[in-house]
Amino acid sequence: MNKPDKNSSMRRLIFGVLAGGALIGLTGCGSNNDDDASQPPQQAAQSALVCDDSIKTAFKPDTDTAVLTVKSFRKGDALLLSGAATATTPVATNDVCFVKLNVGPGNAGPAGAPSTSAGIGIEVWLPTAANWNNRIRVKGGGGWAGGTHALATAVASAGTNTTTAAGVAMTEGAVSASTDTGHAVGSGAFAMNPDGTINTVLWRDFSERGIHEMAVKTKALTRAYYGRDARYAYWDGFSTGGRQGHKEAQANPADFDGILAGAPAFNWTKFITGELYPQTVFQRNLAGVNLTTGQLNLMSNGAIDACGSVGGVKLGYIPDPAQCIYDPRRDVAVLCPGQAGIGVTGASTSADCVNLAQAAAMNKIWYGQTGDGSAPDPASDNGHGVSPAPNQKWYGLTRGTSMLGLAGASPFPIATDMVALELQNPRLATPAFLNATGNGADGWKGLGYADLANASDRGVALQPRFADINTDDPDLSAFRARGGKMIMYHGLADTLIPPQGSINYYNRVAVQMGGIQSIQGFYRFYLVPGMAHGFSNGTANPAANPPLPTLDQLYAALTDWVEKGTAPAALTATAPATATFGQKTRPLCVYPQKAVYTSGDPNLASSYTCS
Repeated sequence: MNKPDKNSSMRRLIFGVLAGGALIGLTGCGSNNDDDASQPPQQAAQSALVCDDSIKTAFKPDTDTAVLTVKSFRKGDALLLSGAATATTPVATNDVCFVKLNVGPGNAGPAGAPSTSAGIGIEVWLPTAANWNNRIRVKGGGGWAGGTHALATAVASAGTNTTTAAGVAMTEGAVSASTDTGHAVGSGAFAMNPDGTINTVLWRDFSERGIHEMAVKTKALTRAYYGRDARYAYWDGFSTGGRQGHKEAQANPADFDGILAGAPAFNWTKFITGELYPQTVFQRNLAGVNLTTGQLNLMSNGAIDACGSVGGVKLGYIPDPAQCIYDPRRDVAVLCPGQAGIGVTGASTSADCVNLAQAAAMNKIWYGQTGDGSAPDPASDNGHGVSPAPNQKWYGLTRGTSMLGLAGASPFPIATDMVALELQNPRLATPAFLNATGNGADGWKGLGYADLANASDRGVALQPRFADINTDDPDLSAFRARGGKMIMYHGLADTLIPPQGSINYYNRVAVQMGGIQSIQGFYRFYLVPGMAHGFSNGTANPAANPPLPTLDQLYAALTDWVEKGTAPAALTATAPATATFGQKTRPLCVYPQKAVYTSGDPNLASSYTCS
């Protein structure tokens, strides 16, 4: 008996449901069509959809979803929908089909109000059938994750490398997508109703529904466009995108086969409220006078000098901040001449020297937010416990890290937004926060330690109304049961999100699910010394040049795990040669292992073992 033509059957099914006005049941990935999905791209089935405006009427997965824009970009075309190209406009490096979707119902409200939304905007990029690699690889967002995804005349996710959805489709050949998670504004004002109350609808879209809808609709459009499912679906996100990946594993474990989650912004209200803590320290302990850039860098580099040597060689960064107990109150090289410190008298020759109160303020910032502004002696507790200490609301940034993002001249705006939302008072935010009850008015300057602690407590208490934005549920059993794999990575010199939060979560998952060895069968974690909130040097030492992984290296480790069953082991991070150093390498060990120096050049991976 002849085997039925599954491709022909699929085309008849899709055309039939399209003709009926609804495209139903197109949310699977791979398991229903393994024979078709295993074909190389050049043997793909005849497309059910053509990349033109016919998709606007043909693709109707549900009544909430509308196709806003369809555009066929050819290799060499400028990636824009309106206006004239400039020298910086990205240019298509391959042929792709671009589709913009809106998924309602959104949130009704006054025209122009930040909390008024038409729905969740989603951009999907589809390679040609010949170039498609049978994967979906969607991209996570950053910050508050808003964007122009729902604007029919703009492209929100253009780019030519795999950090963008367009670049993934053109470079890798995977279907890719990104989303505004239900709002266009770049501040947290969307999450407050005009009367000052909590906007629970858009909190849910931002926290969970937006990314789930992107997964479902991207799978549906992929199947409709190519006539078959993708074989594998991947999440790739950093920061907010790392949080989103964990939310998918927790709440929608069937959406993705593999999740790559960098510097995840889970523990959202805890660490973001704590991001305002450096400014509160300045207001309460230094009479509102911030430490200067030079003073911040002098003390951070003092920590690097004290804690950044291996085998007698200074690396320029701190390989293990958890072991660093540097205290500027004890450093004669940073205390101003004659300044009494802890057992020492200052003798600094730097114009950026500090007094004892400023050194103590830096210790508080490194330790992290406490309820009363206190901080223990670093020798007894440097703030790196697997769990926060009893009086520690959350962790601070690691010693040696550049502090300019949080402790610079201005507060980090997401932090002031979050405090305003926790205390339901828009005036606490910066002026960029707009609301009918009053705009941001820098009211954060008047907050004391107890006030900020109250905001942190309110953030935890309001999790049901914030759609569980903290994303800290340690139960990943459903994701494990469906065979999913996840890699988490975090820089140890992250300039915005303390890496201790990721260590805390990973250990909580281990306690919940049978121990570290048990969870490493599906969930592995890498800490990267010297890495910032991104793939760059995060230290206060501009010459540090720490060895770093690449995004594509980490993604390859994930796809090998999912598709070949090869569990990731130690990776080799690389730093290019400079005028000062030759090429540097370092092993990145699977947590909880650390790179232990054995012998040889400390700037070479061969000089370490993971143990």
